[in-house]
Amino acid sequence: MINKLIEKIKKTGAPVVVGLDPMLKFVPEHIKAKAYAEQGETLEGAAEAVWQFNKGIVDAVCDLIPAVKPQIAMYEQFGIPGLTAFKKTVDYCREKDLVVIGDVKRGDIGSTSEAYALAHLGRVQVGSKSYGAFDEDFITVNPYLGSDGVEPFIKVCREEKKGIFVLVKTSNPSSGEFQDRIIDGRPLYELVGEQVAAWGNECMGDGYSYVGAVVGATYPEQGKLLRRLMPKTFILVPGYGAQGGKGADLMHYFDEDGLGAIVNSSRGIIAAYKQEQYGKYGGEGYADASRAAVLAMREDIAQALAK
Repeated sequence: MINKLIEKIKKTGAPVVVGLDPMLKFVPEHIKAKAYAEQGETLEGAAEAVWQFNKGIVDAVCDLIPAVKPQIAMYEQFGIPGLTAFKKTVDYCREKDLVVIGDVKRGDIGSTSEAYALAHLGRVQVGSKSYGAFDEDFITVNPYLGSDGVEPFIKVCREEKKGIFVLVKTSNPSSGEFQDRIIDGRPLYELVGEQVAAWGNECMGDGYSYVGAVVGATYPEQGKLLRRLMPKTFILVPGYGAQGGKGADLMHYFDEDGLGAIVNSSRGIIAAYKQEQYGKYGGEGYADASRAAVLAMREDIAQALAK
């Protein structure tokens, strides 16, 4: 799947992933009104609104981007109906030939990690049959529990030719409380990055590993260092746009050939119609606003990489 991701990036010319992180406040009123009229102001109604919102955005941007990243928490808040909307979103995006990165941040020990890996990347056996439950192409993984929490995911990646992105240096303001702590004279995120590279060496695609890393756009100097520490690791870069990251911050996350990283924007794209610069589209044109925001993001990154 890492090979497919790279092929899609080359084809679209856009190392961009759209974060499908819907909150009801992002969903235009006309979509919510229709969903509530059909299913009431219920969890089912909210989930239907989220699904229709996602579908509109995917239809508007699928020809411009290689991948999407649905954040499962935004769906879980609506319970079982929300998880149904998550699954419908994953399946629809795959029908559109988009690579799907499930932002699930799983990580536990032994059999629990194995169950998470099967649920999101593998196939679960039911009698004589097997099923892909959520069936994403990649997922995000928390490495805090150590190798025995990550290895079950790597095992499934080998079997299914899928991938993971391991949290190394995250984009949030308080990430340094733990990730920047000095251990044996070095920040913890460096040690995690080296371990990610080691895991990846055992699970290679054609040029990059199935084991990727999450490194936030809000910490460009750390990103520059981690790019050197993880030369065969594909980097998922959150924090662009709404969290303050800009194209100019990103050049060191990429290799000299312009590959090696994919940049995520969530609110900046899916709620673009709420921004002043895209306000002309209004709620009815929210998907067109998202398309315009993707085009602007593509251009911003392309200009940064051309320097």
